[in-house]
Amino acid sequence: MSFVCDYCGKGRQKAHKVSHSNIKTRKWQEPNLQPVRAMRDGQVVRVRACTRCIRTGRVSKAA
Repeated sequence: MSFVCDYCGKGRQKAHKVSHSNIKTRKWQEPNLQPVRAMRDGQVVRVRACTRCIRTGRVSKAA
């Protein structure tokens, strides 16, 4: 399952988890993706959109 927004293309980012002793291990930061029923080209489809796109109105939700 890919962690990519269908509208803006925002995806996973590589980061470091830093312990108290300053040991760095890799981790992934994933965007807050939500499954949404949206209108695309006059059709209702299920898409994965980040909350930023939903909030700003890029995603036209199907009623």
